Amino acid sequence: MSHHLDSPAARADARLNISDTYVFRGDRGTVLVMNVCSDSAGPDAPKGFHPEARYEFKIDSTGDAVEDLAYRFTFGAADADGSQTVELSRMAGADAADDSAAGTVLLAGRTGRELSTDAGLRVWTGRASDPFWMNPAVVEAVGQAFQHGTDVHVPAPDSSEITSLFANMKVRSIVLEVPDSELLAYTGGQDIGVWGVTALATDAGGWHRINRCGLPMVSPIFAQFDDELAELLNQTRPADDTRVLTGAISGRVAAVVGARGTTSDPQVYGQEVAERLLPDVLPYTVGTPAVFGFAKFNGRALTDNAGEVMFSLATDSALSVGLGKEAVDAPTTSSFPYVAPTG
Repeated sequence: MSHHLDSPAARADARLNISDTYVFRGDRGTVLVMNVCSDSAGPDAPKGFHPEARYEFKIDSTGDAVEDLAYRFTFGAADADGSQTVELSRMAGADAADDSAAGTVLLAGRTGRELSTDAGLRVWTGRASDPFWMNPAVVEAVGQAFQHGTDVHVPAPDSSEITSLFANMKVRSIVLEVPDSELLAYTGGQDIGVWGVTALATDAGGWHRINRCGLPMVSPIFAQFDDELAELLNQTRPADDTRVLTGAISGRVAAVVGARGTTSDPQVYGQEVAERLLPDVLPYTVGTPAVFGFAKFNGRALTDNAGEVMFSLATDSALSVGLGKEAVDAPTTSSFPYVAPTG
């Protein structure tokens, strides 16, 4: 799992759970993708986009892990055919972090259709094949190791072919492509940090954050079996990550690499990993090819093997998931909406 069903609040309603966030170069501009509502929640889980929720892409342009720009999606109740109304708004400056700010409405329409503005911004929202793949035995073993501070014990594979944990699974995708000229007009520079947020309206008239996703695999590695830490990862604002989460991340890494014997100084390595992962935002340089790799995090393409990268970084060892992009049931494409829509 990348970020699938990562906390009690997310498990309570899969429509509010962000499974993955991607940022990459599109054929028109910068593409932001947020996947929610994974079929992995089960057949009885509610489907679609929550009509009382907000789905937001947060963008930091100054390096302080505070949002300077936000794109907010809201949806109406589902019709008989499952389609929903969708509206996109933009908040800039101080409004980007203000839940009470209404922002500027950029477009409105319905899910399952390509929507665009005269300036070239375009949107697609709807049901799509999950582009993420994962070996269930490996993610289980990694989660157990980081929960208990032990070596990673991956069961020996049997003779059968490995099947991705998310084979034939579908998600609800939010795809936003923003022309670089428009994006740069607000960011003022090419280097940005991106994360996704879902929030639900409260009875008191405010908004309660449910889920947050920047870098892939953070919650499954460090909090797969720790609901308290999973909730802390979601409720902490990125600007507070280093202060709040460094101890938990560095300590768990140190315990695992110490058990594996991959470094002579586990504590130092744990601190270095925490410094690389926190704040938990996805860095990207606008206008460049995305690559979520061992040497550098620069966005995340739909075909990046993010699980393998994060497992290997966290364990200080080459930890393969034994699967690649061919493990998904429908390939992504190089043209909008980039994900693979499905009925």
